[in-house]
Amino acid sequence: MKINNQMKAVALAGATLLGSSAFASDGPGAKAPKQGVWRGEFVISETHIPFNFEYNAEDKEHPILTLLNGSRRDDFKVTRHGADSIFVKMNTYDAALVAKVETDGKITGEYRSLVPGFRGNALPFSAEYGKDYRFVERGKEQPTRHNLSGKWDLQVFSKAKMPDNVALLKQEGNKLTGVVMSTVGDSRELEGVVQGDEFVLSHFSGPNPRVYKGKINEDGSITGVISSGIYDNTKFEGSKNDKAELPDPYKLTYLKEGYKKLDFTLPDLDGKQVSLSDDKYKGKVVVVEIIGTWCPNCTDQTSFLAPWYRANKDRGVEAIAIGFEQKDDLEYAKYTLGTLKKKYGIEYDILFGGIADKKVASDKLPALNRMMAFPTTILIDRKGEVRQIHTGYTGEVTGKYFEDYVAKWNKDLNELIAEPAPAGVSSASVGTTKSSK
Repeated sequence: MKINNQMKAVALAGATLLGSSAFASDGPGAKAPKQGVWRGEFVISETHIPFNFEYNAEDKEHPILTLLNGSRRDDFKVTRHGADSIFVKMNTYDAALVAKVETDGKITGEYRSLVPGFRGNALPFSAEYGKDYRFVERGKEQPTRHNLSGKWDLQVFSKAKMPDNVALLKQEGNKLTGVVMSTVGDSRELEGVVQGDEFVLSHFSGPNPRVYKGKINEDGSITGVISSGIYDNTKFEGSKNDKAELPDPYKLTYLKEGYKKLDFTLPDLDGKQVSLSDDKYKGKVVVVEIIGTWCPNCTDQTSFLAPWYRANKDRGVEAIAIGFEQKDDLEYAKYTLGTLKKKYGIEYDILFGGIADKKVASDKLPALNRMMAFPTTILIDRKGEVRQIHTGYTGEVTGKYFEDYVAKWNKDLNELIAEPAPAGVSSASVGTTKSSK
């Protein structure tokens, strides 16, 4: 279903409702979702992408919809309007679930982009109360002789072969959970089932929904298709490999020959031009985070960096987020990046880089060999020289990969902070060198 010209009006109406205390009266004829667990399902052509959520309206003025993916829980504020409709803004993602409670108690609606002028797809969905399974009802599982637990080498194909992925899967009986890691980040937590010689996994936590549907071959290898709610399908094939690894994320993006420093001048959310040469950053260790609010790995990285910065900002360290958004407009970026700032309590500068495009980002940051992924995180020492560039981000669901990342992050930042400030820089810029944890 194509998004029509009413999309802007829907976006504005939703933003207005979310920003006000207006709330529909629970008068005669009013219908609200039942509290508890629900099973939803997107249907795109012949592809079905199920998802689970909880609806909680104990606080009638501020109901919450919680998307469930394995152990992951993502909360979203619900705005009711009219007698039977709800609007669920996807937090920092400029999209929403817009739905109606039917007379039989079911919910029907669409997942809509709210980006002004965006001509994409609205994804229809429906949901039923009281169903807590994702793909297969309890008692209807088919026996399987396979166990997919372990590490997998995945090759993903679009128009051409893409960089290899690594999947970490865990199977208990028929239940299957896991995560797929790539050079740009991870898939977030996947949840699904193994049935006979087939398996299926899905995820929906705010950005576009996704499903991995595959077949287990006689030799133990797997083949299948990844379907996303808004983007094209891609094929994959994989084999179990305990030694499977991704390319080193610290070597994918680097400075071009002849460069030691990063240089940019970009507007903050008030339109003020900000540069690394500003006095605020002189003599400081600086973390530069290149992100977009539309990017789930970016928001996961921000959820890590924002509290880390609050705990370490007095140690002579600064941070800058450069956001590349879905519309090349500062006023729009002020809204989207401002939402991100409020959501995660960001206390460092946020700049607007332009439209969300890797070529544009590469042009704005010409010292880099290329902009390969959102997010990309750059560490700059007290002399203003780039010391480290990390491509992508793998979150907590990746287990040891995330733990190793955090350990290296703290070690490297502690070492950079402990280095002496250049001559002529005041001691106030150095800060305390107490180690972070």
